[in-house]
Amino acid sequence: MRSALLSTPRPVPGRRAPALAGAAVVVLALPVCLAGGFPFAGWLLAAVLWAAAELLGLWLGRLPTGADHLGRSGVVAVGMAFRGIGVMVVLLAVTVAKRDVGVTAVVIYALAYTLSLGISLVEYFTGEKRG
Repeated sequence: MRSALLSTPRPVPGRRAPALAGAAVVVLALPVCLAGGFPFAGWLLAAVLWAAAELLGLWLGRLPTGADHLGRSGVVAVGMAFRGIGVMVVLLAVTVAKRDVGVTAVVIYALAYTLSLGISLVEYFTGEKRG
């Protein structure tokens, strides 16, 4: 059963619901930060990084990929890797420089990313099987 679950091809899940869910986490974190006394700069950093990563993902998602577009497939792969690595490098640098701002941003971004990933996985595994 397990091998059939992971080897059954399915369509790529949509990007809208995961992106909106992650954005909702970021937006809902603002009043929590303000009421809890957490730094606004941490929330702002998480919001900017979330928006930038989503915009980069949206742009990369529009590029054609596959065997007929090997060069662009490589650009998409490197871009998607850079998307995650770039966010982590910025968060690490800010956390080292200003711990409270960095930790706030890391927590908010991690929660948004986790919800976004979870929704993508649910969409994928509940999607129509191909093949």
